Amino acid sequence: MIRFGIIGTNQITEKFIKAASLVEDFSLTAVYSRTEETARKFAKKYGVTTIFTDVLEMARSKEIDAVYIASPNSFHSEQAIICMNYGKHVLCEKPIASNIAELQTMITTATKNKVLLMEALKTTCLPNFKSIQNNLHKIGKVRRYIASFCKYSSRYDAYKEGTILNAFNPIFSNGSLMDIGVYCIYPMVALFGKPLQIKANGILLESGVDGEGSILCKYKESEAVLVHSKIANSYIPSEIQGELGSMIIDQIETPTKVQIRYKDGRFEDITQFQEENSMYYEVKEFIDLINRNQFESNINSFKNSLITLEVMDEARKQIGLVYPADLAVSTNSI
Repeated sequence: MIRFGIIGTNQITEKFIKAASLVEDFSLTAVYSRTEETARKFAKKYGVTTIFTDVLEMARSKEIDAVYIASPNSFHSEQAIICMNYGKHVLCEKPIASNIAELQTMITTATKNKVLLMEALKTTCLPNFKSIQNNLHKIGKVRRYIASFCKYSSRYDAYKEGTILNAFNPIFSNGSLMDIGVYCIYPMVALFGKPLQIKANGILLESGVDGEGSILCKYKESEAVLVHSKIANSYIPSEIQGELGSMIIDQIETPTKVQIRYKDGRFEDITQFQEENSMYYEVKEFIDLINRNQFESNINSFKNSLITLEVMDEARKQIGLVYPADLAVSTNSI
């Protein structure tokens, strides 16, 4: 059994635990929270008796093999590095770090300690994403990738009433690009690699984070159009346009229906069965890698995570979005 400790006691953590419980060799062993009351309450719900309120103490524990990190984005790098320095494998929620400099340090730490570090980006691990990859050749030369993920945040109403929760607080390296846009960027990188250039636009809120935005990416013979938002909904599908046809994807973050519409009018449904809890596949990938004594995923690879953050860093630079975490990196590099 792979004994997991979890950092974060939110809804995404609960979904992770439910998905992981379907994976052979998963064992929930410990819970971390900043307050003992929260940690104990959350742990009791899942029959866990070991709790921590100190990440270093958790990292030193001999009862844990791996850690799932679902804390605010700005904490990912520091918490992951502490855990990896004590030999713990780390599955870290997307985005894996606040910026590319943090991720480079995380990768160096993982390599030095011979532990697995993987970004918990579910999309690329799904059977329907693999179907997209396996059938992409059918639409001929790709000319355009269009990804749209716009979801009105449940916390935006509170924001408009004057309460700034974590989702709209730059201290936590949050906002539309980091929390939503990553689901458009990472699949693009997995399919087509690093773009030659990008042009980003965004709407900055008074709190200092972006509420929505768009990115135009240029490749040698194609382009990508990415649209993301936390302040408005969208109901349009995503699409990959090729010279022989187009691949229509119902939702880029969690593809559940994928079709090819050929230029002669034919339709082909290439949808694959996948578990209802879409996080199952990223957990299985992570545990399988540990069991095979591998320290990097071929799916959510270091390269893909680095390129994704490079794109996000450049997009933020263009729209003037700066996080405290960026300033910390600049200070440390002087």
